[in-house]
Amino acid sequence: MIKVGIIGATGYAGGELVRILTGHKDAEIKWYGSRSYIDQKYADVYRNMFRIVDAVCMDDNMEALADQVDVIFTATPQGLCASLINEEILSRTKVIDLSADFRLKDVKVYEEWYRIEHKAPQFIGEAVYGLCEINREDIRKARLVANPGCYTTCSILTAWPLAKEGLIDMSTLIIDAKSGTSGAGRGAKLPNLFCEVNENIKAYGVAGHRHTPEIEEQLGYAAGEPVVLSFTPHLVPMNRGILATEYASLKKDVSWEDVKAVYDRYYGEEKFIRVLDKDICPETKWVEGSNYVDIGFKIDPRTRRIIMMGAIDNLVKGAAGQAVQNMNLMFGLKESEGLELVPMFP
Repeated sequence: MIKVGIIGATGYAGGELVRILTGHKDAEIKWYGSRSYIDQKYADVYRNMFRIVDAVCMDDNMEALADQVDVIFTATPQGLCASLINEEILSRTKVIDLSADFRLKDVKVYEEWYRIEHKAPQFIGEAVYGLCEINREDIRKARLVANPGCYTTCSILTAWPLAKEGLIDMSTLIIDAKSGTSGAGRGAKLPNLFCEVNENIKAYGVAGHRHTPEIEEQLGYAAGEPVVLSFTPHLVPMNRGILATEYASLKKDVSWEDVKAVYDRYYGEEKFIRVLDKDICPETKWVEGSNYVDIGFKIDPRTRRIIMMGAIDNLVKGAAGQAVQNMNLMFGLKESEGLELVPMFP
């Protein structure tokens, strides 16, 4: 049985980790860490856990936690994991960080986009980017995994095979993405109040969203060249879900069957990536509550562009589900253990 500790257990991603791990046959949560609710019953914070979780919330003492568990999930704001982690901790336990602290390989890029000083740059080179379908073998051997962001997971996986095969002109790539409000976290913020969000859609972080360099870096690895792209996120009035619509010029004439064959070559055996049938577009409602990624595409012969579309649940495949998928790989378990979650509808 894998002993698990969670720091940030009362945020939305942390709460989703608890929900998933309570159904995992090979894992047991030993530490529900939360600065905001120390000594309070976890089930009083999330009443859906009444008579399911009896534990109380504890602090974020990673040093003490490392002696008690096999893996630590840090579902915390940027900077916290980097400020707590050290070699002694990593020598005793594995860490899966859901923040951006170890996703970017250039510390200067991290500090420029996140506007904080990186407290543990010595571990950036070692950290494995936890996009399971791309870095599976490296994840198996890792002791520190940087769990990708929600926008990035959807955006990267949607375009990866075409970037890898050189079918699209990467200099023309534009990503338009929409997210539900849970992506902004559980903290009280004026722009996220019901009256501010309901009956509205808005762009934010235009030409400067901090997930941009992460998407560029990973797609650059796929394309084998530096990538600079336009990424614009939008907030929509729903709880969960991300839909990314991506546009790029094709480098050569291809048919739908040609492109489908490329996607199938990369994702045909993947449990959690579903490449949809012709003329079917992904919808967030068909992945809600699950670890699936739905991908579709349409070729526009008039403009010689391809429109790629991806949908995920931002809290599952975009956060907690992918983190558990990473844990399964790191401990040699069945990759889908605890994650065979049928999408919820309605």
